[in-house]
Amino acid sequence: MEQHVKILAILNIVLGGLAIVGALVALIVFGGLAAVAGSDPSPDAHGGAAVLGIIGGIVVIIALVLGLPGVIAGIGLLKFRSWAQILTIILSVLQLLSFPFGTALGIYGLWVLLNKETRPLFSPQTSVV
Repeated sequence: MEQHVKILAILNIVLGGLAIVGALVALIVFGGLAAVAGSDPSPDAHGGAAVLGIIGGIVVIIALVLGLPGVIAGIGLLKFRSWAQILTIILSVLQLLSFPFGTALGIYGLWVLLNKETRPLFSPQTSVV
């Protein structure tokens, strides 16, 4: 099961990393659109730029909130930390709603982390480094 935990960790890091990259792309796209809209001399342009900035900010925050915990949990799983096991179980339950990749990762995560053979890997006495 140790190998499954490592695979789960890598998958969480990759999926979380993709969300973070998506946040950066959204930041660039919405920031660029807001700059273009704001450069128009019409009086309504500044309002449109502000709306684009707000929407972009919300998209970036949501993507970061969804991506960062996966990366943190994945790094913790690679080090077999008990807090990472709990965090990943919570994330796996939440990922079940994200069809199709999140659902597959959520099912796999729950199967790996709720397995009886996995428990000793996260116990303080036999922690694997």
